[in-house]
Amino acid sequence: MPNNSTKTNNKEFIFPLSTVTAPPEAAWYVINTYSGHEYKVIEALKIRIKTMGLQDYIFQAIVPIQSKMVIRRGSKIKTMEKTLPGYVFIQMIVTDDSWVTVRTTTGVTGFVGIGAKPTPISQAEVDNIIKTVEEDKPKYQAPFGIGDVVKITSGPFADFIGTIDSIDQAKGKLRCLVSFFERETPVEVDFLQVTKEL
Repeated sequence: MPNNSTKTNNKEFIFPLSTVTAPPEAAWYVINTYSGHEYKVIEALKIRIKTMGLQDYIFQAIVPIQSKMVIRRGSKIKTMEKTLPGYVFIQMIVTDDSWVTVRTTTGVTGFVGIGAKPTPISQAEVDNIIKTVEEDKPKYQAPFGIGDVVKITSGPFADFIGTIDSIDQAKGKLRCLVSFFERETPVEVDFLQVTKEL
């Protein structure tokens, strides 16, 4: 399960389901799970694959995650968040047995695909997901929205009231319009430098 360490490693989002290396004919599929059950599904799959002797057909799973910076009690905290809640990527060879085993695992609601047949996704799409997670550039989760009225709590504009004009999620910064010398002046502040006015 993902932890809140500062460096993301493969173990946090890629899960081996068997000890067998996937052959070239294996493809990636997307399964739908109950939201919040992604890791439970992976644990259940590991047991079922072993019990059913399907190590040569189902190989690994991915739960895409991303770092987010959230503001809690006035400080920035890095957390890991699922980017596609309710979805797990599975590398497998689809046979009647492997399909039924995955499909009937507790917590799985079905395969993503056209009609009754699961549709594989390209290796390029999977590589892109892995690359996005491995880059690990935390995004800030703004507890504010554009148009919100905020009070600046520190810096040269402390105690000024402003209206949020723009939000930079990547940098954790806001641009506020404050009334200064009887005109609206844009001021850039950090998420931690403002509090929401009721």
